[in-house]
Amino acid sequence: MTRHPISLTVNGEVITAEVRSAQLLSDFLRTELALTGTKRGCETGTCGACSVTMDGDVVKSCLCLAVQADGAVIETVEGLGTHDAPSALQRAFMEHGGLQCGYCTPGFLMVAKDLLSRNHDPDEAEIRAALSGNLCRCTGYQGIVDAIAAAAKELRHGH
Repeated sequence: MTRHPISLTVNGEVITAEVRSAQLLSDFLRTELALTGTKRGCETGTCGACSVTMDGDVVKSCLCLAVQADGAVIETVEGLGTHDAPSALQRAFMEHGGLQCGYCTPGFLMVAKDLLSRNHDPDEAEIRAALSGNLCRCTGYQGIVDAIAAAAKELRHGH
């Protein structure tokens, strides 16, 4: 089995590793780095549970090989905040019913972070458009939309 050396930055930490040619980025994050917030759902890029950012863009880590991340800057949901100090987005998801079972939540958080980094005052249509690549079976989406709008307001007002 051929292994390839890679070096990447994950949640601010420089990582060097050897990965199999066909190892998915999602598997690398979960098994090699124990970053299990990145979920494996459909493995076809449909559900978005595996969403992370790579060099500032949202990617479906189940569709990306770990070798493709060589030299990249990756952020996972674990990089957003901590249990004791959650990010504004994480707090808003908790306060506005943006999660139920929680399986899809990490992917939604990463997409929302990306949206709010580009648009500090999205309207509901813009939020829904940004979420269109992610699926949730529990919430009905309104709590997620409300949470992102609340987080955007908090971030704009510096609370």
